[in-house]
Amino acid sequence: MKQFFDAFVKGDFLTKISFFILGFSNILKGQIIKGLLFLFTEIAYFYYMFSVGFSAIKKLRYLGTVEQSWVFDESKGIDILQPGDNSMLILLYGVFAIFITLAFVFILKSSVVQAYELEKDIKKGRKPLSFMKEISEYTDSKLHTTLLFLPILGVVVLTVLPLVFMILIAFTNFDRNHQPPGNLFTWIGIENFKEMLSSGSVLGETFFPVLGWTLVWAVLATALNYILGMLLAMLINKKGIKIKGFYRTIFILSIAIPQFVSLLVMRNILDDDGPLNVLLQKAGIVAQYVPFLTDATLARITVLVINLWIGIPYTMLITTGILMNIPEDLYESAKIDGATPVTQFFRITLPYVFFVTAPYLITQFIGNINNFNIIYFLTRGGPATLDYYQAGKTDLLVTWLYKLTVNSKDYSYAATIGILVFIISAVFSLLAYRRTSSYKNEEEFS
Repeated sequence: MKQFFDAFVKGDFLTKISFFILGFSNILKGQIIKGLLFLFTEIAYFYYMFSVGFSAIKKLRYLGTVEQSWVFDESKGIDILQPGDNSMLILLYGVFAIFITLAFVFILKSSVVQAYELEKDIKKGRKPLSFMKEISEYTDSKLHTTLLFLPILGVVVLTVLPLVFMILIAFTNFDRNHQPPGNLFTWIGIENFKEMLSSGSVLGETFFPVLGWTLVWAVLATALNYILGMLLAMLINKKGIKIKGFYRTIFILSIAIPQFVSLLVMRNILDDDGPLNVLLQKAGIVAQYVPFLTDATLARITVLVINLWIGIPYTMLITTGILMNIPEDLYESAKIDGATPVTQFFRITLPYVFFVTAPYLITQFIGNINNFNIIYFLTRGGPATLDYYQAGKTDLLVTWLYKLTVNSKDYSYAATIGILVFIISAVFSLLAYRRTSSYKNEEEFS
């Protein structure tokens, strides 16, 4: 950025003209092809903006004013569908125009900086690089730039732009009653957030219980998988245990099978009329079916238990390698000092493993907050309840968001939940990671 301002203050006349006519300095100083490319980019940008872009940005203010409607045509004697505005397309095109403008600003900065560098090279007596020479640099010294261009472009177009679009939807009233082009939606500010966070509203009375269960689920699912996975790895790695590879393979099978297949099978097994209930009744263990998935408390316990079956092998694999690298001298010294196995675990094993896996643990916690698969495929968020709006007793925020989008078409509410989930996840991740020993004392690990 400093070079950009230096170019305006210290640059010659041709460099300063490049602020307004891209590539002008390059063309007159020998870099004709490069200068023409910059100039063509500027012409293409202004052509797009004057033909489409400025209009698209201007329409962002109201997101459309003309609704699609049927109008009687007297000459034909029939009703004709009169085209109207489409709020969703207006918002999308407006966001796209803003992104195009940001890209042009980046190109403008690059053009001015390169014009200024070219000016300094000429003053030092250096010959301007030819276009082919510069192209060859992007396959040699600047190869990293070439390789990163397409991935970055893909991230911006396929991730950042839709993300911005989704965020803006949260500040509109885009729902089942405002479906463009027949019914336009418009800006309503932070009303969705007020309603979502208000304890007296229907949404608020759903959001806070679902948020509470989401956090309880994330804590228990993460902690149980982590601790039990570590204990399983310690048990398999214990001296004297034979055919360790066989035991690891058995537990890894749950990873090898696609998760959604396993969950759907477990859903059928645990159904009220499923094989497990039939077996328990025939064995005389229970008189009636056990509501594994239809009782709120039991359903929550069930998803936690099934999650152990799916999640423990991951922790086992990660901690196995770490346990094998803990120096045996530490355990030998602890035994000499009279430390019990429990003391060794809490004083040596757990701190050592936690130091290495703390970032993984944080990632798992955030992943469980957004764990769509196990909840939706196993319980569909049920059992259903009239106490919540479009949510069941085992729904997480992410599955509730999905239901709001698919079932009731409350897109603005879903977008609002998405933003709140992101804020919760981002704040927790940053605060937790900055307090881990692996972040503060990375150099102490050995």
